[in-house]
Amino acid sequence: MQTLWQDLCYGVCRLVKQREGVFGQFMKTLSAILLLWSVCTLPQRISAQTPARTVIAANVVLDGKGGVLRNTRIVIEGGRIVAPDPKAGPVNYDLRGLTVMPGWIDAHVHITWSFGKDGKNASFGTESPETAYAAAANAWATLRAGFTTVQSVGSPLDLPLREAIRQGVLPGPRLLTAVEALVGRGEASGTPEEIRVFIRKQKAAGADVIKIMASGGIRQGEKTLSQEQLNAACGEANKLGLRTLVHAYRDAVPAALQAGCTQIEHGIGATDEVLKSLAEKGVYFDPQTGGVILNYLENKERFVGTLGFPATLEGFAPMSELPPLAHDIVRRALQVPGLKIVFGSDALAGMHGHNAEEFIQRVRIGGMAPMAALVSAQSLGAEALRMSDQIGAIAPGLQADIIALDGDPLKDITAVRRVVFVMKGGVVYRHDAR
Repeated sequence: MQTLWQDLCYGVCRLVKQREGVFGQFMKTLSAILLLWSVCTLPQRISAQTPARTVIAANVVLDGKGGVLRNTRIVIEGGRIVAPDPKAGPVNYDLRGLTVMPGWIDAHVHITWSFGKDGKNASFGTESPETAYAAAANAWATLRAGFTTVQSVGSPLDLPLREAIRQGVLPGPRLLTAVEALVGRGEASGTPEEIRVFIRKQKAAGADVIKIMASGGIRQGEKTLSQEQLNAACGEANKLGLRTLVHAYRDAVPAALQAGCTQIEHGIGATDEVLKSLAEKGVYFDPQTGGVILNYLENKERFVGTLGFPATLEGFAPMSELPPLAHDIVRRALQVPGLKIVFGSDALAGMHGHNAEEFIQRVRIGGMAPMAALVSAQSLGAEALRMSDQIGAIAPGLQADIIALDGDPLKDITAVRRVVFVMKGGVVYRHDAR
């Protein structure tokens, strides 16, 4: 029934788009989507109200902290986990034979990025009716893939999408957003005081985190903010109680570390000494194994000529040299004792719903232990988001974000592709395991 109503909703959306043409304003489009989804999913939303009490039976539960519970039942009340209790009943969901665990957390996505009606990458400054529809679809695909919380690192679409999901109007993962990134442009980025004003503006706009572009692309990678500018950005964010995610390569990594930033993204070119310093200072590190680069190469006809990408197909050729650099930083990072490596897929157009491929690559290419890979997207991911008291583990008092896989990821990491059950906040959004 759920799929039928969703298909009907998508059909109505397509009909509106065909009959009415392009809406004059993007927000009007999003409002129309929310209204249509609200009407089309009314039956499932009525039945999807958080039940007073739910019991899940499982014979293998990964607790999100590195532990394994066996032959137990998880009791949920009011959308939160009460406790594992082997004798609880009656059972609402029998997930025995599957691997049950906390929902995953992706610390770095671009959930509103998609390919537009012309097939081309639609990202910065391309808000349209089509991108609004796609953003809703991306959120749904990501949730169904087992990701119950994601951090989207800056887009005008993020805020309305976040609020629609919070209010239960659209289905999707719990969404945190940077609203608007601070893009390093040297002196043009502003004086330290102007940067502090920018950070305060993001806080006022509702940002959950501050995204900072402290270096250029992977190949160039030059530092694009001075030490004083970085100090101002991360210092002001810290003062306001906001976390900072810093896009950084090479010399921008130690600069971000010196500035007191809280999480480093990518990190290609960072030395072993810098990685050790990240561990010593408790800074979170989010490298990727190259999946986003392969996605660019596989879809280069769609990215070519769009903002931030080569103007010709030939311009993508040097990109084929980059995956080994990504593999290198992941492997070296895993050799650093105490380094807090969180999970971030950098999912963008062409990747939504396939975020879990990063698990497979970290294990197969980086040599990461399967349990450590999963924990990086569970309790460690929650810690990085400062949400350990809310999500990331099967533990009393936490949100009932629970997923189940067909298979054992500790023996076969590709089981992460086979999500068959998804619950977020006590509400079931996927149940293929019936």
